[in-house]
Amino acid sequence: MSRLSWLSFFVVGITFAHAAATVDVCGTIARRISDKSQVFRPGDSQYASDIEHFALSAEQNATCVVEPACARDVATILQILANDRTKFAVKSGGHNLNPGFSSTSGVQISMSRFNQLKYNPQTSTVEVGSGMIWDDVYNQLQAHNVSVVGARAPGIGVGGFIVAGGGYSYKTNQYGLAADNVLSMEVVLPDGLIKTVSRLLDRELFFALRGGGNNFGVVTKFTLKTHPQTDVWGGSIIYPATEFATVSAAVLNYTSNNTDIKTGLQCTFATLQGQGIIMVNLFYDAPIPPPGLFDSFLDITSISFDISTRSYLSLVQSANTDLTAGLRGIYNTISHTDVTETLVNAMQNETTFFASMLQSNGLVLNGYVIEPFLPEAYHHGDTDTAYPPNRNENIHPMNIYYAWANEESDTIMLKASRQTAASLQQIALSNGILASAKYPNYAIFQTPLEEMYGGNLPRLRAIKRLVDPFDVMGSTGGFKL
Repeated sequence: MSRLSWLSFFVVGITFAHAAATVDVCGTIARRISDKSQVFRPGDSQYASDIEHFALSAEQNATCVVEPACARDVATILQILANDRTKFAVKSGGHNLNPGFSSTSGVQISMSRFNQLKYNPQTSTVEVGSGMIWDDVYNQLQAHNVSVVGARAPGIGVGGFIVAGGGYSYKTNQYGLAADNVLSMEVVLPDGLIKTVSRLLDRELFFALRGGGNNFGVVTKFTLKTHPQTDVWGGSIIYPATEFATVSAAVLNYTSNNTDIKTGLQCTFATLQGQGIIMVNLFYDAPIPPPGLFDSFLDITSISFDISTRSYLSLVQSANTDLTAGLRGIYNTISHTDVTETLVNAMQNETTFFASMLQSNGLVLNGYVIEPFLPEAYHHGDTDTAYPPNRNENIHPMNIYYAWANEESDTIMLKASRQTAASLQQIALSNGILASAKYPNYAIFQTPLEEMYGGNLPRLRAIKRLVDPFDVMGSTGGFKL
């Protein structure tokens, strides 16, 4: 046997051995978890939905999927995985677009059975399972005329939204990030210990779990503040690209002059299937906004107009996320301390440039989203969180989103998303717009940790060493400390 043939035989042998070992781990898990939990394998009815992600490019075919139903079973699973050093991933809603962050070729842990909600009107709090979708949380709280600080789009999981990034919301100007509204968490540590953490119970771990990513264990339950909820006003408007000048002027006027904490706005400069469009989402946390507040947007000629007084759930579910569901996709981001005409013009130029360049590669949509927040947004609640690292600077996160059809275009799309972010960052800096912390839930894989966590990074690494000295969580994807 030649050296090359021997090497090929050796590598294939290792691959089969690893696959067999993972299958054995799946069997061990199935035998040791309680009857409330269940393991699914390829071909089983539940398997496909448990590995499904919003972006097809983020999915992987797991050796098996396990749906734990209690914290004790999560502890058992982590102990088995740690013993065998098996690759795994934890999925709440499956909205992370980075490959391998919540998907794996090993053992996929689906948190879907952690779907219980318990509202306490006496304390104005709610216990929420980490596998719930924000839509379902809003829906169940509607009957009590309360809501929580959560996601702005449908289909997003509670667990990843809070733990992986901290969570921007339409209510952030009023109440802070979702992480600022967490009162306690139940977490299964990498060694299997089940623990409740809060500001008073292990403050350091509580700090790390709010935006520090999946480096410290698996969160099974959150206790959140609730806030009174009436009907709200808002929805989405789609404009033709020919209205860029008037829409951008309205956005700049809003970011410069708005002081009303009940407002929320997202503006997306996009190309959808070759057509330039501008999408604006407006929000006001009351049935009717003050006169004149949004008139500059309402008076512009539009392609589509879906603004009304409605329930908060209805507003969230009106977001146009189904346009690209099931396609391949990636997020990237920059964050900045100001929104200026120069930056807005640059975003529109990047949109048209890369849409033209990538049209032959199957690009379906590229979008550049402005998300302005008031300085007050960063000074609500318990602000000792992993993200953002500096609450004394105003942070306007910007989401860059590319969606495409063809797997063979993955490399060029990822390269383009990195190039356009670097270009916008350079334009901002050269015009005196300071960079601020990047939002982890928007950050593309391999983003330097310092750019998200800044001065909090040494503290996060110290906590990681304390709670996971054997790096069990290193066997799953994500931004690793």
